Amino acid sequence: MPKLKTHSGASKRFTKTATGKIKRGQTKKRHILTSKSTKVKRKLTANAYVSDGDHAKVSRMIPYA
Repeated sequence: MPKLKTHSGASKRFTKTATGKIKRGQTKKRHILTSKSTKVKRKLTANAYVSDGDHAKVSRMIPYA
């Protein structure tokens, strides 16, 4: 079985936790921040987890993470 290539874009965006979940960053934090409240911007700094529907697709892209 040959080695699998890691998707370089996915490796920059996702990390795997010790329990097997996949962490991702929040969206809507790049621009147009003046119209968002401080509370919303603070909540967007927290990490989120990949949903169950996308878990298999993302884990295929980062096989050795």
